[in-house]
Parts: sequence; structure tokens; C-alpha cells
Amino acid sequence: MFDAPQSPLRPAGTTAAEPPETAADKWSDPRWAWAPYEPDDARRWNSRLAGHLYRRAAFGADFGQLERALDDGPQRTIDRLLQGEADATVFNQTYDGYEAGAASADGLRAWWLRRMMLTPHPLLEKMTLFWHDHFGTSNADVKDARLICAHVHLLRSHALGRFQPLLEGVARDPAVLVGLGCQANRKAQPNENYARALMDNFTLGKGNYAEADLREASRALTGWFVLRSRLRYIEREHDAGTKKVLGREGDFDDKDIARIVLEQPAASRLLVGKLYRWLICETDPPGKPLIAPLAESFAKDYDIGKLVETMLRSNLFFSPAAYRRRIKGPVEFALGIIRGLEGMIPTGPLGHELAALGQNLYHPPTVKGWPGGRHWINHATLLGRSSLAQALLAGKEPYGETLDPLAVARRHGHRSPEAAGRFLLDLFLQGDVEPGVREALLQTAAASDAAAGSNAGQRLRQLAHHVVMLPEFQLA
Repeated sequence: MFDAPQSPLRPAGTTAAEPPETAADKWSDPRWAWAPYEPDDARRWNSRLAGHLYRRAAFGADFGQLERALDDGPQRTIDRLLQGEADATVFNQTYDGYEAGAASADGLRAWWLRRMMLTPHPLLEKMTLFWHDHFGTSNADVKDARLICAHVHLLRSHALGRFQPLLEGVARDPAVLVGLGCQANRKAQPNENYARALMDNFTLGKGNYAEADLREASRALTGWFVLRSRLRYIEREHDAGTKKVLGREGDFDDKDIARIVLEQPAASRLLVGKLYRWLICETDPPGKPLIAPLAESFAKDYDIGKLVETMLRSNLFFSPAAYRRRIKGPVEFALGIIRGLEGMIPTGPLGHELAALGQNLYHPPTVKGWPGGRHWINHATLLGRSSLAQALLAGKEPYGETLDPLAVARRHGHRSPEAAGRFLLDLFLQGDVEPGVREALLQTAAASDAAAGSNAGQRLRQLAHHVVMLPEFQLA
């Protein structure tokens, strides 16, 4: 039985930063919610909050990152996540080249997973994944690895930039146009597919535009074609007549339409709401007064990075209203294990396993992306997660021996099996588990070892599997 007397991380304190008087209605007060979190005696910065930050703004943390975050405090840690490490630009240029050489979507998927594992700027990849979901372009429709690769590169280049240039780029992205069936948009027969996706999914949402707006916007988008996988503008096919869209009138083109839709208050509300679900909480929809100041500020310049920073630094982000209030997608689940154990594994088979669990990169199921939330968890996917975790931790093919819990524990100074076991629980859960569950896990692992005659390394692998299948680990 593991009986190390103390967690290797510092005392966790409270589960999450709580507002004054710990009143739930304070969480919906925008003045308190969006003010920067400042640790104090009542709301201490601790390992649980550091783990929470890395689950949302990255794909989990290794032990060294958690220790550094505890030393640096929340603001310096957020600075580092927002900016990335010094070599992030070179890293991204290198991986752009690797991905551009992939001959298939499966190859692209493997390269992207490797990029997520090794990136010095995990928040950028996390936000690229967010926009991949938001725009919902799938290679099942595009059927061209080069185009879908360029699409994700476009998303990454604007992932923490400004939304208007991103939206303008998407309107002229061959992958998006092919995926929506908009390869040809003639003056005599305007194709409404992109305009509908633009208004319905990308910016405004249902009920915030009329069918007449959609038809007129489609006229403004005429003239653009994808011919032999290349974007072409044919001027004679553009409708240069006057259009009336969302109360504006003029000879509009595609950039005008992007500008006009972003002038609508519904656009900033929709985008802030989606980022709220991604970064703050997906279980309780925010009230309009809560997101109103963020939506108003965002509408001025559509600066994604500034909005993300406001959310990550906020009191609300570090409150119980946000703590473990998202279900991890399969990618987050797997990378949380891999990054925690400081390993690198073959990403080809991992991509196939994640697709079987419902998250096939480069293949969102619809233009609305992945449904997420509770759709990630059912009897079949829980069994699948268990099988994947077991394979990752088994120390044999297809993933090899690089994910070695005992070796990682010893690397951080926890050499005995007892100390290593408690180290694992704190690495993956930061102490966020009931004492009875904690001790039962350790006892179960010890009993199974005795029955199987396994060594210390195998014992730790079994314990790690139990830990990452706890409900707490399924939550971000």
C-alpha cells in the first residue's frame, strides 16, 4: 500500500477561487466576474487552479509546468500561455512544412497531433482546434489534403488575432467553398450555401437575419469559383448591382458582407457565447447581462486574443462556476495523459483511436462542428476511453514504452513505489479527489499487483489507468 505522508505538490487549499460571500449570484455579476483574479487568503492560488488553467488554455500540464505555475502565480503563467515560448514561431514554420508534405488527411491528422504534443504555444493549438470546430469544414466533403491543410493553417494564423480578417479569409478559402458546395457562384444563379453558413453558423445565428438578407448577400458573393482546386475570381460573373443586406444598401462584395454581418450585435454575442462555453463553462448558459460587456468590447475590434485574455484572467474563470464544468473531448483526454507523462508516441494509430471515439481531426461531422458536451460520454465511448488509456499506458505496441509513470515519478524525485503512486494522483488530479477514493485506488492497485506478481512499473501503469478513468479526469 502506498503510504507517503504528503502530496508532492503544495497544499491545494480550496477547490477554486470563490467570490466574496461565496454567493452564486455574484458569479453572474459582470463587474466581479470579469475583473482580474487576484489571489488572497480567501482565494488562494494553488495546484488545482494551476491544473484548471492548463486544462483550458492548453492540453493539460506536466509536473514541471505545474510547479513553475505555482511559483510564477496566475498572471505570469497566463502571460506565458498567451505569448508562447520563444521558439514558437520557428516551431510553427517547421510544422507547417511537415504538414504541407502530407499526402492524406490521415497523415495531416498524425502531424497535427504531434504538433499538439510538442508545441511551445499550446493555447494557439487549442484555439486552432476551437476554430476548426466553429467553421466545421471536413475533408469528407473537400477530399483534398492540400486544401484542408491550408484551411487549418489559415485558422491557426488568425486563431488569437482578429476575427474579421479570419472571416474574410474563410470566405475565399477553397476548402470552405468546396466543403459547402460553393465551387461555382454565378451571377445568373447565386449559390446561397456560403451565405447561409456565414449567417446561421459563423456569425449571427438563427432568427437574426431574414431570407431576403441571405439572398442579397449571395448576390454579393458571386464571381468566386474553385477550379482545379484553385480559387479564381471571374469578374463578369459578379453581380455588380445594388444589394440590400441587414439594413445596408450598396454594391457589395464578399468583404463588405463580412463587415456588415460583424456590425450586427448578434455576431459578437454569438462568438463570445461560444468562447464562454469553450473556456468558462458549457453546462450553464450565461445570462445576457453577464456576457454583454464582453460582447460590446469585442464588437469594437473583434480581437480574439484580447477576449481570450480577459476570460482567462477573470475571477469567473477561477471560480467554482467554471471549475471542471466542461467534458474533455477525446483529443483533450488523450493529450492530457501524454503531456502529463512527458512522452511522445506514434500519432498515426492515435488519430485512428480518437476518430473511433468521435473526434476525427479534419473531419468535423457537420458545418456546426462536433456537438461536444455530454455527446462525448456514453457507455461505448467510456469503454473506448478506457481501452485507449490502457493502450497508451501498457508499455508495448502500438505506443511503445515512452509513457512510463514510474520513470516520470523518479525523474521528479519520487523513487519509492509509495511516493510514486501519490505523485501520479497529484500529477493528474492535483489532489482533487475524495480521500476515500484516493486510498481505495492505492489499495486496489496494490492488491492487483500482489495477485499478478507485477513489478513496480506495472503497478504504476495500472494505477495511472485507474486515475485517468475517474470522472474528475474526464472533466476540463
